[in-house]
Amino acid sequence: MLIREELEQYEERFLAPYAMRSAKSKGRSFKEEEHAYRTCYQRDRDRVVHSAAFRRLEYKTQVFVNHEGDYYRTRLTHTLEVSQIARTIARVLKLNQDLVEAIALAHDLGHTPYGHAGEEILQELMKGHGGFEHNRQSLRVVDELEERYPNFKGLNLTWEVREGLARHSSSYDSPVQISEFAINQQPALEAQVVNIADEIAYDNHDLDDGVTSKLINFEQLKKLALWKRAFENVKNSNLEENMLKYQIIRNLIEIQITDLIKETDEKIKELSIKSIKDVTGFCDPLVSFSSDLRQKREEIREFLLKNLYRHYRVVRMSEKAKRFIEELFNTYVKNPQQLPPNIQDKLISGDRYQVICDYIAGMTDRYVEDEYKKLFNPFEKV
Repeated sequence: MLIREELEQYEERFLAPYAMRSAKSKGRSFKEEEHAYRTCYQRDRDRVVHSAAFRRLEYKTQVFVNHEGDYYRTRLTHTLEVSQIARTIARVLKLNQDLVEAIALAHDLGHTPYGHAGEEILQELMKGHGGFEHNRQSLRVVDELEERYPNFKGLNLTWEVREGLARHSSSYDSPVQISEFAINQQPALEAQVVNIADEIAYDNHDLDDGVTSKLINFEQLKKLALWKRAFENVKNSNLEENMLKYQIIRNLIEIQITDLIKETDEKIKELSIKSIKDVTGFCDPLVSFSSDLRQKREEIREFLLKNLYRHYRVVRMSEKAKRFIEELFNTYVKNPQQLPPNIQDKLISGDRYQVICDYIAGMTDRYVEDEYKKLFNPFEKV
């Protein structure tokens, strides 16, 4: 029988010297006995997967709202893609795959309904009331809002997973400073891997969904250097368009992962990174693309911003979503007696704005729409 101690010994023998060891975790806020056959990071991963917040990601928007079609990515499918990419990178770099997986699966637990539109309107509504930032909200989810254990609030995750959530950073996310996690230090390489895997997944599945939705097309994409390179890698360019799209996206992901691994490995060797202390003490992230690929990726991001995220249909969806959330928020604040009893109970000891923000941030897209109908449609049952 394989027991936890043997797994920890395996990590000690086979992981890189700068990888996190589960046996050397800084631990949990509330002391618990170690599990017989799971490491602490494996337990964290399992706790995330069994959480209510994780299940709700299935019906939270990525770019396209749920009723647009069942093909498009949701926060859940995005999270799974991030986890897959991050584990591949971690495996090759001999990092702790279990820690990477736990951070990846939890990194969007605090995200709002309706993607970045929901985040933007909650940031506006919470000005002067503590603000809103989805990385910090992810930490609130795992530290306070999940209620699954009798002896403590939250999931009681390890310090390293919590740091990965608090310090999650990408082109779309800028973490706020949380005193518990030193902002002047780099996070562990495992957290850095998740940050980049998030960007790889985000950009490539948005290209996929954008083509499927016909908001962007092959003729536009052929002007992008990285897309052109991936297209040339496809052996049979006479494939029908849908199959060709899959093969190009597959190649795009492969190109980026390969470049990232090579550049990161070279940087680790060049800088003589030998320990976790070397990683956290370095001034910049060690996990990164080559300068050439960064430029090509920037071209793709600018293209997506102009042609997909600012497409009039996406803007319409986003603005409609903001109106839904704003009207719900203001209605609840004005008369909290319209909130469900379990949420009203939290108002006894909690700040009204924060309780309402937590409630709305945890909603799925369709739950927002159902609440909106109940509150504002005179013919809808309440």
